[in-house]
Amino acid sequence: MKGTEVLVDGFERVREVVHEVVDGLSAEELNARTDPAANSIAWLVWHLTRVQDDHVADAAGLAQVWREQGWADRFGLRLPVGATGYGHTARQAAAVRVDAFGLLLGYFDAVHEQTLGFVRGLAAADLDRVVDERWDPPVTLGVRLVSVLADDLQHAGQAAFVRGALERLE
Repeated sequence: MKGTEVLVDGFERVREVVHEVVDGLSAEELNARTDPAANSIAWLVWHLTRVQDDHVADAAGLAQVWREQGWADRFGLRLPVGATGYGHTARQAAAVRVDAFGLLLGYFDAVHEQTLGFVRGLAAADLDRVVDERWDPPVTLGVRLVSVLADDLQHAGQAAFVRGALERLE
């Protein structure tokens, strides 16, 4: 199996979890917080998608789906258009609210497709390309993609936990 195939498999697993967590939830469930400082499912999925969109678009030299395909306007959040959720306070996280699960899944799926299109087109040698020299050692494309994948899986798992907690409260 090629390294790029492993990455594709990983991103497909993120998609499976995101869809299992989000599909069929009401706006109330998506936006619910288990306590005032907790993240909602909506914020967790929005955030993991924004980070993936931001990081992959930057590494690929592509426009972010968030802006290019009009998702920022569809979400209508009262946050800077470039916000990804990184460093959000509880108040900022609470501002990420959605009216329907289809909005979250639509944006996620659009980013997922752009990510897979990029990753499937990579050669093994491309994964060694340095994409960020601000770190020591500099970050390669392979490391960046694994980092995004790891972050996505963590947040998708957190969203699954929140869904389970909400279901037990019913």
